[in-house]
Amino acid sequence: MTNAFPPKDPAAVLDYEVDWSAWLAQGETIAGTPVIAAPGMTVNPAGKQTQVDGGKVVFWLGGGTVETFHDVSCQVTTSAGRTDRRTFPLRVAAR
Repeated sequence: MTNAFPPKDPAAVLDYEVDWSAWLAQGETIAGTPVIAAPGMTVNPAGKQTQVDGGKVVFWLGGGTVETFHDVSCQVTTSAGRTDRRTFPLRVAAR
């Protein structure tokens, strides 16, 4: 997976989307969606929640250390019992 996300300011709380549609089999749905971020970054701050929209997982990130790349992982479990994870680096920069 390429890093398709622009740099994030550490004070920003932004939503991110990972599209699993092409990976899902016909009729298969996303059943579980843990999102994990490196220390210093907060997943779903301020009461935000991860959501599934069809084959897409939408989650929120806050925090981070300026001029650092933080690894963020989105793992799904499907209705067919399959599990996979996508990890991407997210650059944090003062904006």
